[in-house]
Amino acid sequence: MGLTLTEKIIKEHLVVGEMIRGTEIGIRIDNTLTQDSTGTMAYLQFEAMDVPKVKTKKSIAYIDHNMLQTGPENMDDHIYIQTVAKKHGIIFSKPGNGICHQVNIERFGKPGETLLGSDSHTPTGGGIGMLAIGAGGLDVAVAMAGGEYYITMPEIVKVELKGKLQPGVTSKDIILEVLKRFTVKGGINRVFEYVGEGVKSLSVPDRATITNMGAELGATTSIFPSDEETKLFLKAQKREDDFIPLNADVDAIYDEETVIDLGQLVPMAAAPHSPDNIKPIDELEGMKINQVAIGSCTNSSLYDLMKVASILEGNTVAEEVSLVISPGSKQVLNMLAENGSLAKMIDAGARILECGCGPCIGMGQSPNTKGISLRTFNRNFKGRSGTTDADVYLVSPEVAAISAIHGVITNPVGKVGEAVAGVEVAKEFKVHDNMFVVPAEEGEEVEVIKGPNIKPFPKTEKLKDSIHKNVLIVVEDNITTDHIMPSNAKLLPYRSNIPYLSDYCLTPCDPEFPARAKEQDGGIIVAGHNYGQGSSREHAALAPLYLGIKAVIAKSFARIHKNNLINNGILPLIFKDEKDYDSLNLRDRLSLDNVLAGVEAKELIVKNETTGKEIKVVLDITDRQKEMILAGGLINMMKENV
Repeated sequence: MGLTLTEKIIKEHLVVGEMIRGTEIGIRIDNTLTQDSTGTMAYLQFEAMDVPKVKTKKSIAYIDHNMLQTGPENMDDHIYIQTVAKKHGIIFSKPGNGICHQVNIERFGKPGETLLGSDSHTPTGGGIGMLAIGAGGLDVAVAMAGGEYYITMPEIVKVELKGKLQPGVTSKDIILEVLKRFTVKGGINRVFEYVGEGVKSLSVPDRATITNMGAELGATTSIFPSDEETKLFLKAQKREDDFIPLNADVDAIYDEETVIDLGQLVPMAAAPHSPDNIKPIDELEGMKINQVAIGSCTNSSLYDLMKVASILEGNTVAEEVSLVISPGSKQVLNMLAENGSLAKMIDAGARILECGCGPCIGMGQSPNTKGISLRTFNRNFKGRSGTTDADVYLVSPEVAAISAIHGVITNPVGKVGEAVAGVEVAKEFKVHDNMFVVPAEEGEEVEVIKGPNIKPFPKTEKLKDSIHKNVLIVVEDNITTDHIMPSNAKLLPYRSNIPYLSDYCLTPCDPEFPARAKEQDGGIIVAGHNYGQGSSREHAALAPLYLGIKAVIAKSFARIHKNNLINNGILPLIFKDEKDYDSLNLRDRLSLDNVLAGVEAKELIVKNETTGKEIKVVLDITDRQKEMILAGGLINMMKENV
């Protein structure tokens, strides 16, 4: 029996366990990446492990999320990350060098290797044939220290691509079609593996768009084969030696299969407020828009922006529309400037932003009140743009560019064919790696500089045998980490200050939550399905930990957030009967007795003292995670083992 591409890479990196679906495995991590939103906390945790130098092949620290410096906090954090990186053997990517996923695939991505990143869109690396996985900062810190990364051996979904896209239809429409079929919950503990003749027609930037936005499925990761297109891309980046051919065996067995006829796809959009709320552009055509934002780690490659420039050439952005463009990297911006494409975009009326995440995380360029914003990004959760009542639609760069000109949502088919026909992936990229800072040879001589805003991460304690706490909040399905720990322009400067951030925890759901948690000395969160979807930010577990949250009882959890809760000693409990969710209300007094034995059995009884009802809950955790929960979190468990 043959192996899938995913299985081949896992087999080469397997350290603990066997490749049996649903069981826990530990894999060796070749490379890590962090960004500044999650990196400060990850490096504080890494420092706490007393490891003098990272043990990975390559670890890179990127600054891309918060480069807006309206006070000292951001630059203080950047200096901390730069000095800790220099001391411990980590490459540092300076502000302005670009978005971590775009830069990583340009300069470091290597087929067949593993990559763990403290950002949920790390699976972008699958576009170049890597097994690239997003995780919490503590998991990345452990990997940098030489530890394995543990996942559930995933199911593998075969996505067979047939035919070829028609002009005006793009790789963004492929991933929107996958999201329509599988939804934001359909990828949990799964890898999406793309195969078929249609793959050959997709460039590496096309593939990276698909693997990047595969994170919205809740998937462990997504991956493409490493083939002639991969080789051409690496050769253009002057990294041809990094190429190896990789693909699934012809007799590989998959857990599920779906077929997409590329020729039948049409331009689509993810309508508000979820990436799986998919509508054909034809249904939306003519809708007046206020803003267009092109970029993010999904669609900011040179290839994407060259097509945008060609569509904009000789045209003018509609008078009612604000068009902003964020190039994905310094390399992209440099080449756009040299080949004249930047001038075409500026001439049409586009505003050029810094090479960074920017509007995608609400870091500037928030839409107007009740505004309609078209974005080439990967998420359109309510309020993520920075404007609570804005409607955000996720579209391809082609839809975005042609709509910016017309002032209304416009189908690009039949309108952009000639403009984009001649745009190809560059045969040679301009390589100038002068914004990377290499580690010091003698790291022990480097002083790590910590600004006054950097506070210690909250400590955990061993699990107690009884928990008697109130329900502090009841929330619905698909609560995101943006809800749990907002990360907007006002709060992101405090990403290294959990006490400050905790005052905003879950406030989009209930402004009184932090005060209630403090008044009642912590408590329990009750949630619906897919609790914690979205960003990998560990702050969504650390802030509740600081507020004394002992458990979250939910219908189901998103993968990364569930792991972050376990890493920090918070019980992720699942209703055995989902109907019991309806029986719990704000301020109900809950009792969990014989907790230690319940964790051992992975099944507990929650007694609602207010109503007298008993509720069965389960712990869907591995034996290793059980030990972690009992110890009060990953760091405590590591200390016990040492």
